[in-house]
Amino acid sequence: MGMTMTQKILAAHAGLDEVRAGQLIEADLDLVLGNDITSPVAINEMKKMNDQSVFNKDKIALVMDHFIPNKDIKSAENCKCCREFAIRHELTHYYDVGEMGIEHALVPEKGLAVAGDAIIGADSHTCTYGALGAFSTGVGSTDMAAGMVTGKAWFKVPSALKFELVGKPAKWVGGKDVILHIIGMIGVDGALYKSMEFTGEGIRYLSMDDRFTICNMAIEAGGKNGIFPVDDLAEAYMKEHANRDYTVYEADPDAEYDAVYRIDLSELKPTVAFPHLPENTKEIGTFGDVKIDQVVIGSCTNGRISDMRTAAELLKGRKVAGGVRCIVIPATQSVYLQSLREGLLETFIEAGAVVSTPTCGPCLGGYMGILAAGERCVSTTNRNFVGRMGHVDSEVYLASPAVAAASAVTGKISGPGELDVCEERRQ
Repeated sequence: MGMTMTQKILAAHAGLDEVRAGQLIEADLDLVLGNDITSPVAINEMKKMNDQSVFNKDKIALVMDHFIPNKDIKSAENCKCCREFAIRHELTHYYDVGEMGIEHALVPEKGLAVAGDAIIGADSHTCTYGALGAFSTGVGSTDMAAGMVTGKAWFKVPSALKFELVGKPAKWVGGKDVILHIIGMIGVDGALYKSMEFTGEGIRYLSMDDRFTICNMAIEAGGKNGIFPVDDLAEAYMKEHANRDYTVYEADPDAEYDAVYRIDLSELKPTVAFPHLPENTKEIGTFGDVKIDQVVIGSCTNGRISDMRTAAELLKGRKVAGGVRCIVIPATQSVYLQSLREGLLETFIEAGAVVSTPTCGPCLGGYMGILAAGERCVSTTNRNFVGRMGHVDSEVYLASPAVAAASAVTGKISGPGELDVCEERRQ
C-alpha cells in the first residue's frame, strides 16, 4: 500500500523507506517554533535537562506576537525571558517589536517553511505551513523544549482524510468559507489525529492565502495537520520568500485514506460559525438578523494582504455602523506596510475602523478587543469557544474578511451582497 504526502515526509525525516498509520517514529525537525506565551514554559523545561544547548540556532524561531507590544508586567517578563534566551543562544530567528508579526503569517513570509519540511510549534495553529507542502503540527511546550535541544520529535504516524476540491468558488467565497464548510460537515473531531490532505482541480482557484487559511484551521476539525500538493503557485511563493532548497512529495496513487470527500467550490456560499464551536456553521441567508457589537479583521487565519484588500474593497466609501467597533489587524509588518502603500489603512480609518499593530491580541481574549458580557463579535479568527474573546457570556461568530467587513457596515451579520441591497434601498 502506498503512502500519503504526510507519511512520505515523516518517513524521510525518520530515515525510513516507508511508514504506516499508527506507527511510532522519531523524526528530524527543520524548524521548532515558539511564541511569547509558550516559549517561556519551554525555556524553563530546558533548565531541567542535562543538555541545555540548542541543536541548531538557525532552526529555532521565537516570535513575540500574542501580547506584543507588552500589555502588562507579566507579558513583559515573558518577552524578556525569550529575548535573553535568543541572545544567549544566538538564535538567528528572533522576532520582537518592530520586526515581528503574527507567527503563522510571519514564518512563511520569512521563508522559514518550505515544501517537504517537518515543523513543530508550541501553538496549535502551526499546521498552517501545510499550504506549502510541509508537515507542520502543534505540540506542547515540553515537546518544544525537547525539540530545541535534540532537533527531533516523536510522532504517531497519522492516517489521512482526502478532500477533493472541484469547481471555481464564486466572488466573496474564499478559503475561510471552504474550511468552515468542511468543519461544519465533519465536525470538530471529524479529523481527530488525522492528516487532512487537499487535492483536486479546484485548488488552482485558491490563492496561497486561501490555502494558509484552510490549513491553519485543520486543528479546528481535530486534524494533526493539513497539507496541499505543491503546484506552480506554491513554488512561486517559495521562490519569492525562501532562500533554500525544498523537496516536493506527492501522495502515491494507492495511498490509503480513511475517507474521501468531494467538495464543489462553486456551490459554496459565505459561511459563518455560530457560537460556541467552529462546527456550528450556517450559510449567509439561512438565518435572521444577528446584531453585533464588534468586528475583528486579522489574525493568523485572515490577516494577510489579500484579506486586507478584501475588507478595504467593501469598506471603501462606506461607514462602520453606529455602535459597532471595527478593529483591523494586519498580520505582519510587511502586510501593514503594503496596506499603507496601497491606501488600505486610509480606507479603514475613513470608514471608522481602527488599525492595530500586528498582534494575536483579541483572538485569544488577550487585549486589543476584549468582549464584555452579552456582546457579540464577528471575527476572522479561528476559534469561538465560550469566553474565547472575553466574558463567558459574550459570543464570537467566525467568518471571512468579506463577511466581517460587510457586517461592520450593516451592524448585523451580513454577506457582501447585502451591502448593494442596502444602498439600493437608500436610493
